[in-house]
Amino acid sequence: MSQGIHRKIRSDAVWAEVRKAWEDGETARSVARRYDVGVHALWKRREAEGWTRPDPKAGPVEPAEGWGAYVQGRRDAFEGRLEEARALAECLVEAMQDERLTRAPHWHIPWLYRWRADHLGAEAAARDRERAREAGHPWAEVFWDEDGVLRPLRRLDEEMARLHPQDWRRAVGVPEGVEVEWP
Repeated sequence: MSQGIHRKIRSDAVWAEVRKAWEDGETARSVARRYDVGVHALWKRREAEGWTRPDPKAGPVEPAEGWGAYVQGRRDAFEGRLEEARALAECLVEAMQDERLTRAPHWHIPWLYRWRADHLGAEAAARDRERAREAGHPWAEVFWDEDGVLRPLRRLDEEMARLHPQDWRRAVGVPEGVEVEWP
C-alpha cells in the first residue's frame, strides 16, 4: 500500500478557469473550493505563472458567472427575503390585532408580549397575563415573574422552546436523538 501525499491532477482547462476566476477577483478559497483544487496549489501556480489581478481602480471585477447571472441571483435572493419579511409582517399585524394572541405562531408570541409590554405599558402586560391564565396557556406562569412583570425577551424565547421542544427542534432543524443544552 502506498503512503504519502495524494495529489489531485487537474487539466490545463481547469487551471485556466481557476486562473480566470482568481484574476477576476474571486477569493483563493472560493476558487479552490469550486474547482476542487488546493489553495496551496493555487498559490504555487499563481507565483509560477505570474497571475495578476486588474487594477481595482478600473471598476468592479465581473463575477465568474457574469453580471447578468450575478444580478439575477442577487435580485432573487432580495425578493425572497422581501417576501419572507412581508409574510411575517402580515402574520404579526394579524396577531397584534388579536389581543388573545390565538393566531400567532409560538415563536412570535414572546416578541408580541414583549412589544405590547414595552409599547402599551404595564396595564396591557397585566391584561395579557390574565388572558393567558384564562386561556390556560402553559406560558402563563413562566413569562411573568411573581410580581407580574414580564421577563426579558430572551428568557421568553427560551421558555417557549422548553414548553414546545418538539416544535422547536423541527423549526431549528435539530434531529431527534441529538442532546440539546438549554440555557
